[in-house]
Amino acid sequence: MAKKETLPRTPMPEQKPEVRKRNFDEVPLGYTPEMAMKEASRCLQCKKPSCVEGCPVQVDIPGFIRYIKEGDFAKAIRKIWEKNSLPAICGRVCPQEMQCEGHCILGKKGQPIAIGNLERFAADYEREHGTGELPPKAPPTGKKVAIIGSGPSGLTVAGDLILKGHEVTVFEAFHKGGGVLVYGIPEFRLPKDIVAAELKNLERLGVKFVYNCVVGKTITIDELFEQGYDAVFIGVGAGLPRFLNIPGENLVGIYSANEYLTRANLMKAYLFPEYDTPIARGKNVVVIGAGNVAMDAARTAMRLGAESVKIVYRRSREEMPARKAEIHHAEEEGIEFHLLTNPIEFLGDENGKVRGMRCIKMELGEPDESGRRRPVPIEGSEFEMECDLVVIAVGASANPVLTKATEGLELNKRGYIVADPETGKTKKKGIWAGGDIVTGQATVILAAGAGRKASNSIHKYLTWGW
Repeated sequence: MAKKETLPRTPMPEQKPEVRKRNFDEVPLGYTPEMAMKEASRCLQCKKPSCVEGCPVQVDIPGFIRYIKEGDFAKAIRKIWEKNSLPAICGRVCPQEMQCEGHCILGKKGQPIAIGNLERFAADYEREHGTGELPPKAPPTGKKVAIIGSGPSGLTVAGDLILKGHEVTVFEAFHKGGGVLVYGIPEFRLPKDIVAAELKNLERLGVKFVYNCVVGKTITIDELFEQGYDAVFIGVGAGLPRFLNIPGENLVGIYSANEYLTRANLMKAYLFPEYDTPIARGKNVVVIGAGNVAMDAARTAMRLGAESVKIVYRRSREEMPARKAEIHHAEEEGIEFHLLTNPIEFLGDENGKVRGMRCIKMELGEPDESGRRRPVPIEGSEFEMECDLVVIAVGASANPVLTKATEGLELNKRGYIVADPETGKTKKKGIWAGGDIVTGQATVILAAGAGRKASNSIHKYLTWGW
C-alpha cells in the first residue's frame, strides 16, 4: 500500500464549467463516503497538529478526520460541533488554503489534506442521513442575551450561549437570517437551504429570531437593557458599500456589489418572474475589484445571461485578494481579467445609461499600508472599455445606523467599533462586538472566531460579573 504522504489528494467532483456558467446550482458536488474515507486516510494524525493552530475556532481537525477514516460520520460531526456550529458553511466558504490547510505538514512537499472538503462532507452527511440529535444544553441560568445581526459572528455566539443555558434572542434587520451568508454569497457557492438548516438547528436548541428589526431605529440597545437583557453582542457586519467617486458614477446601470448580490441572492432576482425582484441584466458586464465579492458578482452576471464579463483590477494577479479557488472557477467559466487597469470615468448615452468607461493602465510602485505594491497610473495610457452594466466591488464600510444611536461605544477613525481582540468587550458595560463591524470586511471563519471569543467572555460576565 502506498504511504500516506504519497497518496494523491482526492479531488471533489464539480459541475463542468460550460454547464454551470448558466445555472445557479452548487459548483462542487461533494464527496461520497468512500471519497471522504480515502482522503481522511491521508492524515498523518500529528501529535502537535499545526492545522489546529491555523483554525480561528480551534476545531480538533485530526480528531474529526480520524472518525471519518473509521466511517463513524456521526462522531465526526459532533467532534466539529464542539468548536464550530457552522461546519456546512465553513466547509464551503472558508479560505482553508490560508488557514488550516495552509498549516498542514503534507502541504510542505505535496498537497495538504482537504480539510474543508471533509468538514463539508461531515456536515452534509449529518444533515442528509443523521438522527437530528442535538448537543446537550446546560440548565437554564435565567440570563438573557440579545444578539444584533444573524451573520457568522452572531450565529456563533447564539450557538455557544444557548448551550450554556442562557436565553438567546437574535435581532435581524432583514426578513431572513444568515447575514452575508444569504445576501452576499451566491447560491452556486453556498446554497441557501444549507444556511436555513443551520438556522433551524439553532431554533430547535431554543434560539429566538426577531426579523425586520433594525436596532438603532426599530429599537435601541439601551431599550434592550430596559427590557431585561443582561448582555448584548453586536455582529452587524460591514454593510455600507464603497464607491469610486469618479465622474459618471450615478449613471443608470451602475450597481454596488452589495445591492447587486442582495437582489440576486436574498431576494432571488435570478428566479424572476417567479420572485418579483427585478435586476438589470447586462450583455457586456464589468466588475471592478478582485476580491471574493467581485468573483461572486462576475459569476452571477454570467449566470444571468451576460455575453461578456470582465474583472477590472488596478493591481496585478499576485495582489488579487480573492481565494485561488474562486479565481480558478471564474476563469474556467469564461470571466476575462483586465489587470493593472483602473477606471477614471463612466460614460453615458443620451438616456443617462452607462455605455462604457474610460480607464488608465497602471504599474506597481512601492508597497502601501496593506503591504501590497501601490498602483501608479501610466501617463498617456488612457483607453475606453465598452459596458452596459457595472458592478463596483471595492469593499464596504461600517453602517452607522446602530453606532450613532448608541452612546458610549468607542469607534475608530473608520467608524468600526473598538473592541478587545481577545474578548470582544467594548468600552460600554454589557456590550460586546465582533466580526466585520470591528475588523472591517474579513472572512466567515474569522467572524466566527470573534464570536467564539465573545461568547466565552459573555458567559464569564453572566456568571461572575464584569
